[in-house]
Amino acid sequence: MKRAEAEIIREYGPFPGIDSVHGVTYDGQHVWFGSGDKLNAFDPASANPALRSLDVPADAGTAFDGQHLFQIDGDRIQKIDPKTGQVLATIPAPDGGGNSGLAWAEGSLWVGQYRSRKIHQVDPETGAILRAIESNRFVTGVTWVDGDLWHGTWEDDASELRHIDSQTGEVLESLEMPTGVYVSGLESDGGEQLFCGGGTSGKVRAVRRPRRDSAAGSDAGVPIESTSE
Repeated sequence: MKRAEAEIIREYGPFPGIDSVHGVTYDGQHVWFGSGDKLNAFDPASANPALRSLDVPADAGTAFDGQHLFQIDGDRIQKIDPKTGQVLATIPAPDGGGNSGLAWAEGSLWVGQYRSRKIHQVDPETGAILRAIESNRFVTGVTWVDGDLWHGTWEDDASELRHIDSQTGEVLESLEMPTGVYVSGLESDGGEQLFCGGGTSGKVRAVRRPRRDSAAGSDAGVPIESTSE
């Protein structure tokens, strides 16, 4: 396994009225993040990004499928119109374990479970669990990028970003966050940045994603598109 220190490129926030950051996703222009009772969006390219908010319960994972937002709300996952905040559909979230992270890739939702240390592939129409990937750490945010599955951890007062084998759960690469910097949500911009929710710091941080190493082994035929939490 490759280990390295995470390179934080930029910090956003803390934002007025935001006490904590939960799920994180990216719609190609705006970063969205949950803050408990709202979903918030900002332009990461702006020097002084302003927030737009939707009144939606958002205390866990967030995802974007290219058209709609998905948000974990307790024991369910809500499909949301990003323009109006209207809930369009609801499916059950996986049982047990504390659902934390959420991602969209190749027609499926991917749900990270904190204490169960699992990532579930979920049918977005029914909520049926299609398969589960085991982790050996508490799972927070989840994202796919370039066919690679990454997830955040927050355990023993430390956080990492982990690139794992999507079949076995083996850790291929680990980026260790600085002491006192934690990862609640995770999302890729599809390029060199991983957006990380900063928990009770009220911040979102951009971390540089390592250059892809073809020898590291990414899974052929698995999701190649990321829009997560």
